[in-house]
Amino acid sequence: MAGRILADLGADVVKVELPDGDPLRAVDPNRFLASNAGKRSAVVTGSDDVTLDPLLRIADVVIDTPGFPGTLEVDPGRAADAVWVSVTPFGRTGPRAQWRASDLGVMAASGNMYCTGDPDRAPVRCTEPSGYAHVGPETAFAALTALASGQPHRVDVSMQEVVFVANMANPASFPKSGFRGSRRGANIGRTREIWPCADGFVSFGLRGGKARVPSLQMLTRLVLADGIHAPGLADRDWTGFSHTTASDEELEAIEAPVAEYFARHTMTELYEIACETNLMLAPANSPREIYASAQVAAREFFGPVGDVARFPRSFVAVRSADDEAAPARASSPAPPLGDTDPSSVRSRFDDLSGKPTQRSEGGRPAWDGTRILEFGSGAAGPIATRYFAEHGATVLRIESKGRPDFLRVYALGPNNPHGLEGSTMYDGLNVGKLNATFNLKHPDAIALVKRLVVEWADAVAENFAPRAMRGFGLDYDSLAELKPDLVMISACLNGQTGPHRDYPGFGGQGAALSGFNWNTGWPDREPVGPHATITDSLAPRFVASALAAGLLYRRRTGRGVYLDLAQVETGIYSLGSWLLDYELDGVVGARDGNRHERAVPHGAFPCRGDDRWIAIACWTDDEWADLARMIGRDGAWPTLADRRAHVDEIEEALADWNMDRDRDETAALLQSRGIEAVPVEDFGDVHCDPQVAHREHFVTLTHPVMGEGLYERNGFRLSDAPSGYTRSGPTLGQDNDRVLGELLGLSPGEQERLAAEGVLD
Repeated sequence: MAGRILADLGADVVKVELPDGDPLRAVDPNRFLASNAGKRSAVVTGSDDVTLDPLLRIADVVIDTPGFPGTLEVDPGRAADAVWVSVTPFGRTGPRAQWRASDLGVMAASGNMYCTGDPDRAPVRCTEPSGYAHVGPETAFAALTALASGQPHRVDVSMQEVVFVANMANPASFPKSGFRGSRRGANIGRTREIWPCADGFVSFGLRGGKARVPSLQMLTRLVLADGIHAPGLADRDWTGFSHTTASDEELEAIEAPVAEYFARHTMTELYEIACETNLMLAPANSPREIYASAQVAAREFFGPVGDVARFPRSFVAVRSADDEAAPARASSPAPPLGDTDPSSVRSRFDDLSGKPTQRSEGGRPAWDGTRILEFGSGAAGPIATRYFAEHGATVLRIESKGRPDFLRVYALGPNNPHGLEGSTMYDGLNVGKLNATFNLKHPDAIALVKRLVVEWADAVAENFAPRAMRGFGLDYDSLAELKPDLVMISACLNGQTGPHRDYPGFGGQGAALSGFNWNTGWPDREPVGPHATITDSLAPRFVASALAAGLLYRRRTGRGVYLDLAQVETGIYSLGSWLLDYELDGVVGARDGNRHERAVPHGAFPCRGDDRWIAIACWTDDEWADLARMIGRDGAWPTLADRRAHVDEIEEALADWNMDRDRDETAALLQSRGIEAVPVEDFGDVHCDPQVAHREHFVTLTHPVMGEGLYERNGFRLSDAPSGYTRSGPTLGQDNDRVLGELLGLSPGEQERLAAEGVLD
């Protein structure tokens, strides 16, 4: 996927294969197609094949996956001038560096799988590989970050560590909160998120907060108009509602009539109502609904590629500063095996990315000197810019005390003595950034922000609803008139164009619209959301990759660029093979617990202790034969077809064998025999994980109000560039003096006047 993303952004990507080709060509051709569109294929006989050397000599980036099937083991010294990115389950060094893990094991080790599913069943991963979906774009960003440094780094990507951020800072909070995570089925927190309707399921969050009040008020009107008796809704002042402080009786009185209303209507009916009324509701889409989406069609997300009429062509739409449309779209299908002569390849990392013309000094953070102005709220936008902050960029968040980030408001309650400065989620997702407060409804504030754009910023990143930036006069067209070489990215839920562009929603709606809810859970039960709503953690990697490519494009060409990204489309893009199964084969793939068609067993099995589990998968007949001997089933079910026919018996036998065993000892035993086995870790377990400690994932910083706490690194390290954070997440207006005085040159008297006039809100 990382190579596919770079190809979409303009890179000439050559997939190096052995004579038999990538194993996916044969066993899962639709997955191969989705991941390899836009590339070329070069065949070599092995690692020592001299025809590989011309490719390595001119490569800007080399990506390898040591230990995975079909990967060549090549000495990076043969590509001395290239950025070399290695992607492994746990990182290249450390006590678990040699452990095997597929998507199942990665999700188990991340803390995310433990929190996904129903409390009376095993933890469950998304049936489609959501761990890989996160790792692909972060690997692309890692490559672009190394290119930005101007040095030929070795980049070490840990898949386990990449997925940590999907937990929305919960692991870092564990020492203070004591919250290990929990499985709550179709709920988020105390309230239901996934609801049955007449022909499927919809996502709607019964949670409080200023941004949700209009939606809750609208739902009340809809329920009452349907003739449903609902005193729990009709008599309620939603402006003061908090799902965290409401009693169980109150929540029951609210949920019952809402459930009755949803059950009376179809997914299509409810979504049409949502789009007309701005109700924060979304259908749990299958491929049928996604391909029928008017919004996706209007944005030309699907298009012909090769023999496929409706192919997910790109995750971002691009426009240059001179209004020329320059969409980054896959223009060719996955390559035939060996369509490229290795000796004929030339370096061509063009369009939206590229190696700097001059090397920078070693030992500096990769994005040192880059300045990003950020607008928006929540998780998806802030996580994207946090990547840049970790690697040396200066990120300045523009916020407002009158309308602060809803993550600050979300944390208000009796257990938070710090008010708006007491949100651990906001703090964790915005670590390392600056913060200035401006009242964007005041024309003088807009004028000052425009000065920051023109005089200070290299890029602007925002994730407001589309009308917001236009209403402020801070949209790309307005800003590009003042700064033609501006790089700007907008990353709202549905993108800047299309009939549903103004539809409001959060990650819960994004997970539903893009298909992740449909794919997560058990086939005999309602779908569940992947823990912490997946598009909030998935989209930021794509945002960061697109923004990095835009910055490198400007560095090389001197031209600006506008990047329009829809969070929902990044989810759909990540599920490309699932969509192609429907488009090409008519198969509507759906949630299947932890089972996998190419591996039996493949799941989470109980261990000794309370709610303790281990993820185990056998990918070959030999692996199963070894495990079968260990559990007393020697010789049973020798082929995959046999095992698929007897999967219930195998899972029962493995559960019985494992029930009274220590999960860490079992994992070490099976890993020593080459069998994938990974403890299913909760938010507390990860603090005892020796590999996490080796990676120095958690760092200690002091927040101005909350005091000392832990903060999380992202998933990759550069060999010759420092990274990390120098400060916690910012308080509201923490850097007003610096921004107004140092950056804008305003005197203390001018600052006092602006504050008195309500400009600095």
